[in-house]
Amino acid sequence: MAKTALVGTEPKEAKSNAAVEWTTGSYDRTRTFLGDVRNEMRKVVTPSRKEVEATTTVVLVTVFVFAAYFFVVDYIFAHGLSYVMGKLTGPQ
Repeated sequence: MAKTALVGTEPKEAKSNAAVEWTTGSYDRTRTFLGDVRNEMRKVVTPSRKEVEATTTVVLVTVFVFAAYFFVVDYIFAHGLSYVMGKLTGPQ
């Protein structure tokens, strides 16, 4: 007698194996990731106080230079635009 296969049915073992493989794969990927993170964290070096002070000084000077630059540019545009609008509208 010939055995007939039902369409759309899978053996239960195949489903449980896929779940086990997915779980095992997730565990392995997480373990590898955490190992890589640990290796990279070993390479991290904390800067010295002198380095932090130097970079902080550079940042503060740069901020003030850009602030002054944008103040001057804004002042020029504001007064230039005010002058042009005054000329276009005429005396009031």
